Amino acid sequence: MSSTNLPLTVANLLLRPAFGSRRDPDRVFERIVDKAGWADGDEWFVDGFRPLLREWAGDEELSPVGWQSAQAHVRRHLTNRARIRRLIAANPAIAQETVEKPVFVVGLPRTATTLTHGVLSLSDEHRCPRLWELLAPGLEPSARERKKAVTAARRTLDGTYLLSPRFREIHPMTAEGPEEDTFLLPHALVPLSQARLPEYHARQFERDFVPDYHHLKECFQVLQYGRPRRRWILKSPMHTGNLDALLRVFPDATLVWTHRDPATAVASFCSLVECGMAISRRRVDLHTLGATWLDLLSRSVRRGLAARAEFPREAVVDVPYSWLGTDPAAGAPKLYGAVGAQWTDADAARLPTVATHLRGSRPHRYDLARYGLTKADVEAAFTDYNALRAEVDRA
Repeated sequence: MSSTNLPLTVANLLLRPAFGSRRDPDRVFERIVDKAGWADGDEWFVDGFRPLLREWAGDEELSPVGWQSAQAHVRRHLTNRARIRRLIAANPAIAQETVEKPVFVVGLPRTATTLTHGVLSLSDEHRCPRLWELLAPGLEPSARERKKAVTAARRTLDGTYLLSPRFREIHPMTAEGPEEDTFLLPHALVPLSQARLPEYHARQFERDFVPDYHHLKECFQVLQYGRPRRRWILKSPMHTGNLDALLRVFPDATLVWTHRDPATAVASFCSLVECGMAISRRRVDLHTLGATWLDLLSRSVRRGLAARAEFPREAVVDVPYSWLGTDPAAGAPKLYGAVGAQWTDADAARLPTVATHLRGSRPHRYDLARYGLTKADVEAAFTDYNALRAEVDRA
């Protein structure tokens, strides 16, 4: 990772005058809440972000850009929540929308979840959220409103890629492409990819995520209202640790669990997290990063394994990496059949575009040792998961 990045250096200099506001995060939080607005009964949602912003502000290595990112994260969630609640209040029929038999792509990150999501999103019978919708979900926009929302999403991406060109290589995204619904999930692991937050880390395995998934469902109901109803195709590796809550809110969901050697997946994901940390923090302790994410990812998978043991067998579709990571043309029809969808010639014609879009222009190279980890460390943390993966590969 390069030690010099002129755009990032300039951005930190320009934002330095506002950096002092992190000394009073509660005041900053109140300003965000006042501007976003909130409805009665939403105290649980609003107050859940107060300790997060407070802890984020206390990260000693936080940069001015990192502090702006922290505020933007909280602002987006609170603003979107207020918008969703206002829309439902104004259009009560939204709450009656049925989100029927959605598909959720889950599993460890860097296991072809994005490719799997993209392939499933090819069908005209399927509906996937686009990045511009996830950043500001709402009702069907006018052509002018849509253009404005897409432009705003492009600017967000352009800013990220300017500050971290390597991020584009590792995880290409487009404003109008399918993207993961992590952007809508209130208390996902995202902040831990930008700052050192030990208290937030600990709370991830203590909180009740059912209200978060009720909020997620309301977002989909808003995005579905007044539009042709199609099967939702959704994706986030960060659902893996919350499968019990997910199935309580979406009881007829199909879980598509992608599989890959966790030593490869963890190393690749740590490399991606390093990109985010390098933007948000003045110094990145790579060994702490590795230990943090080995714990988060392995505990999430263990929770996922425990939850899936209670689900009906037909609720989970296991997808080995070889299905799409090696030969998408052969794997895509099998994937569609497994989720009860029809693979068509039109879908096959679109497939090369999806596969090409997800490749960076340079190979993504990564190494566990860079993050203070060994293959033995990872295998010890994923013993039960590797047993499942071996069964999947044999099948």
